[in-house]
Amino acid sequence: MSFKSLTLSAALSTVATLALAGAASAHMIIEDAYARASNKMAGAAFMEIINHSDVDDRLVGVRSDVAKRVQLHTHSEDENGVMKMMHVEEGFAISAGETHQLKRGGDHVMFMGLTRELKDGDTVNVTLVFESAGEVTVEIPVDMARQPKTGHGSHEGHADHDGHSDHGDGESN
Repeated sequence: MSFKSLTLSAALSTVATLALAGAASAHMIIEDAYARASNKMAGAAFMEIINHSDVDDRLVGVRSDVAKRVQLHTHSEDENGVMKMMHVEEGFAISAGETHQLKRGGDHVMFMGLTRELKDGDTVNVTLVFESAGEVTVEIPVDMARQPKTGHGSHEGHADHDGHSDHGDGESN
């Protein structure tokens, strides 16, 4: 095989790989997304993630330049009935054909150490990382007035998220 043929073969292989990654990402549909700040140091994003594929998947990571640290979080009740927020390192399973809700008082994207103020009407770029579907980048509107449709409430009644509370991961900002 000549150098020219080898280069063309490698280029076609790269294009095919990129096409497959893009096609897989098209199966994860993000709807009804919004973000808000709980204070000047922390905020969160909420959305519906719909798995339109026939393969189970898992949201395993998240990135955004809006905060120093961005994690997948959930709430759980401790033995004293106090709701605590914790980092979910293993991510969130999203079964084939199912919808997973990221909502206030439940699973959500947590922004810690905001790099800028989140103002009503702004947008936040967030990259969701899935095991199978790869990366899906979404532009999420900031909506400070939005009230939850379900769940038990907002972040305002919980511990602050500037590194002074227990996130279950032993880390601080």
